[in-house]
Amino acid sequence: MSRRGNCWDNAVAERFFLNLKMERVWQRDYANRGEATRDIADYIVGFYNTVRIHSTLGYLPPTAYERTMAAKQPIDVSGKT
Repeated sequence: MSRRGNCWDNAVAERFFLNLKMERVWQRDYANRGEATRDIADYIVGFYNTVRIHSTLGYLPPTAYERTMAAKQPIDVSGKT
């Protein structure tokens, strides 16, 4: 990380929040904070992590990618134990 406020230092988080705003928040009018919180949580849990594909994860949703990685055998770092 180089300096405060540099979006390139935290590109993944910056992109997530841009997607959240474009795909959900800017598309809706919320009556109150509780409604917004429930809707955003539903977006993250119900769509972003389970349905929406991500190019950096091999075009899989995060939950499917996590299951794939968990099923793989860990690599041996060293032959010595």
